[in-house]
Amino acid sequence: MPQDREDAFAWIDAQRERRDRAGLVRRLSPRPADSPLLDLASNDYLGLARHPEVTAAAAAAAHRWGAGSTGSRLVTGSTELHTTLERELAEFCGFEAALVFSSGYAANLAAVSALSGRDALVVSDADNHASLIDGCRLSRAEVAVVPHADPDAVRKALDANEADAGDEADAGEARRRALVVSDAVFSVDGDAAPLAALAAVARRYGAALVVDEAHGLGVLGEGGRGAVHGAGLAGAPDVVVTATLSKSLGSQGGAVLGPARVIEHLVNSARTFIFDTGLNPAAVGAALASLRLLRREPERAARVRTVAMGLYGRLTAAGLAAVRPDASVVSVRAPSPEKAVRWAADCRAAGLMVGCFRPPSVPDGVSRLRLTARGDLTEEQIEEAADVIVRTAPAA
Repeated sequence: MPQDREDAFAWIDAQRERRDRAGLVRRLSPRPADSPLLDLASNDYLGLARHPEVTAAAAAAAHRWGAGSTGSRLVTGSTELHTTLERELAEFCGFEAALVFSSGYAANLAAVSALSGRDALVVSDADNHASLIDGCRLSRAEVAVVPHADPDAVRKALDANEADAGDEADAGEARRRALVVSDAVFSVDGDAAPLAALAAVARRYGAALVVDEAHGLGVLGEGGRGAVHGAGLAGAPDVVVTATLSKSLGSQGGAVLGPARVIEHLVNSARTFIFDTGLNPAAVGAALASLRLLRREPERAARVRTVAMGLYGRLTAAGLAAVRPDASVVSVRAPSPEKAVRWAADCRAAGLMVGCFRPPSVPDGVSRLRLTARGDLTEEQIEEAADVIVRTAPAA
């Protein structure tokens, strides 16, 4: 008989020590309801999370429908409010249909896993968000990870897939289906994907294109309709979009938009839809109010991009290494993980909240401050934020 061992989780202590030495320990920092800090860390791009119309809609939905959805979408978790949001979101973004999930993460897992499978190929950008990466892993498909924002690398992967399937095709077997997966705007550096080129390559090989609009919806495209709409791909029969309701729409939840037959397929096969509790009514009501507000005030999207370029211009003029933003994210490089953490802490002490991205959250291993340009920031606040970041910047 083996003797009882003393500690089943001793390995956790060893991992914590390694994180400590590498400067990669993460800690929760609860914020008060009325923080005095200037916020450049949240994803509330349009400043709608506290908008009176949005919070009132959330409260009204909770009063009418209850605090929770009470079950999965296929049992009791679908309300008339969910259906209304899906219809208006699809119409706004230019797609036949939409399906709301409990999070953007769940939406990405659903889209990638349910549209691929064991006998499929998924071609994934190396810098894709973790939720897309996990969707690839759960899909059981063959996954080809290609260099960042490189349509020619996608072409080569699809070409190799076609060559591998040549004998089967000659024998009359169905061609192995393929899926090209990319963020619309990449979350770390804020750069946009070459969507038109990716769509052209995918179409050449009969592959579907799945695009995560988490950082594009509300910021890019006509009136904030997203990068896919801006690229002229909205409503295409071979294009599917995933989105989050937690960024520009200031709420919570996610969605998949695309051809009606794709959405019907997800209802019947996506595990994160079938087996998950439906999004709570308050979040649905808030997202719907934000969507209607954006439709009424489309200039909000352009303002976000103006703020982002204003921050970028001020920081680079001061000599900092920032990536030119294509949407709302402004990425500023730091010399090391430890210095990035200290930089963010110094900003906080000076009244400014910023994001701090370190390995393994960054694909290139380079730590940085990640700033989110909110459309409701004033010129004075933009100047103040840039001044604090420059003043607290660590030496290389």
